[in-house]
Amino acid sequence: MSLSLSGDQPEAPADADDGVWLECIECGETFAPFDDVRYTCDECDGLLEARYEELPTFDEFEGEGVWRYSAVLPFDEGVSIREGATPLYEVPGLENDIGVETLRIKHEGMNPTGSFKDRGMTVGVRVAKELAVDRLACASTGNTSAALAAYGSRGGMETLVLLPAGKVAAGKVAQASLHGARILEVDGNFDACLDIVQDLAEGGEAYLLNSLNPFRLEGQKTIGLEILEGFLADYDTVPDRIVLPVGNAGNTSALYKAFRELVQAGELAESDVPKLTGVQAEGAAPMVEAIENGADEVRRWEDVETRATAIRIGNPVNAPKALPGIRETGGTAVAVSDAEITDAQRDLAGEGIGVEPASAASVAGLRKLRREGIVGDDERVACLTTGHLLKDPDAAAAAGADPEPVPADTDGVLEHLQN
Repeated sequence: MSLSLSGDQPEAPADADDGVWLECIECGETFAPFDDVRYTCDECDGLLEARYEELPTFDEFEGEGVWRYSAVLPFDEGVSIREGATPLYEVPGLENDIGVETLRIKHEGMNPTGSFKDRGMTVGVRVAKELAVDRLACASTGNTSAALAAYGSRGGMETLVLLPAGKVAAGKVAQASLHGARILEVDGNFDACLDIVQDLAEGGEAYLLNSLNPFRLEGQKTIGLEILEGFLADYDTVPDRIVLPVGNAGNTSALYKAFRELVQAGELAESDVPKLTGVQAEGAAPMVEAIENGADEVRRWEDVETRATAIRIGNPVNAPKALPGIRETGGTAVAVSDAEITDAQRDLAGEGIGVEPASAASVAGLRKLRREGIVGDDERVACLTTGHLLKDPDAAAAAGADPEPVPADTDGVLEHLQN
């Protein structure tokens, strides 16, 4: 099944539940959304997407945060800690330095647990309660585990997180621990963790809440809706391009789905859909490889390494949704070095915006694409930053200036400053 922008508004099948159902992106098979636990298609094992019989207009959105968009979510409300409604910052210095007409930073680090993952968890944990499952589980490079632990705790549910041993920033492990998750450190990378969690889920041992779960991406698509509404309010137009870090490619898939639904509802012209532009670290860039080679599938990278730990992923499970999203919108994908990521982290800090390294990949990628002439100087651009600086304080300290020892008296401090 083609994930094209020009698709028709869907018609509800007989197994829809209040106008909501799941549909396979490969074979088109449909399923009732809450009659059983499923993550992929029963017929072909393809990825699933949530579908809605009624697609809303901007006028229908009410309230604030993720659940402002309940008209295009499975429920009217979820297990919530007031997620969403994150800032869309102006950055005049960066805008001028990079050389684009407009640059705004959508800072998802301002969510309750400090990353965009909260948007998916408020929906995913609500679905888990509907399915009456006993245990939630995820594999994580850190942010997913923190969000799952917080929202699972809020929902009164047991949570299990699998992390690659020694590869997750301490701030993220601390969050999962304090929120009461059971933490298993795996002797392997993130992709090995996800393999195990999928096995546990298939065996009925836990409900998987990685982005393979189609309902988690429903919460994440609200990032795109907020960006569009913000640009429309400030500029009376939508951005030409949205640049975002890519790990498992969930956000790329989610934003593309949001824009397809707006096109189907007649709220957004195909020609106005922002170009989705993915950025990966050079040491973990399977999506970039696929885009550059014109491949229909992503080759799994067994060995990945980057200081941007949140996107240290070699097998992006949402690639079948994300590749069409990039191509159908006229976007692209680019890989950046760790040094370029650190420079971008400092640039954002210079505007007062503190992000973890993976977040800064979006700005590093935009700068590189602008330098190469792929992004024009007349473009209106939104960069997505996905996690807060304090998610990885060690990386922040390494990127910042060292403390300077001074004597314990005013004259000594003044002499130091003069020297």
